[in-house]
This record gives sequence, structure tokens and C-alpha cells, in this order.
Amino acid sequence: MKKETLSIMVCPVCRGTLAAKPKEETDFEIISGNLYCSACDIYYPIEDKIANMLPPELRDEF
Repeated sequence: MKKETLSIMVCPVCRGTLAAKPKEETDFEIISGNLYCSACDIYYPIEDKIANMLPPELRDEF
């Protein structure tokens, strides 16, 4: 995901601010890691530059 989009993203559960917790990144993109909402204590995974913004109960776990 593009780092510049983080400023407009909010938690889909509470509309709180998200913090990036990258594992792998470039100057402009987060390749893998998590987005974290401290209000809900929920992590949203980022895999292959795509943030999965579904609430945990709606995510498919493989």
C-alpha cells in the first residue's frame, strides 16, 4: 500500500486512527506488515502491498 494513503485511512470498526507497523517497506510503499488501531486493539494485515481492512470476524483464515 502507498504510505501516502495512510493519512486518509481509518479503522472500519470505530473510525479511529491507524498506525503502520511495517515488516517490509520501500521509501513509498509498505509491502508487508500491519495497520494497528489502538482504540479497538485490532491489527489489519498488509500482504503483497494490499491492506486487508475487513474486521477480524469477517476475514477468511487459510
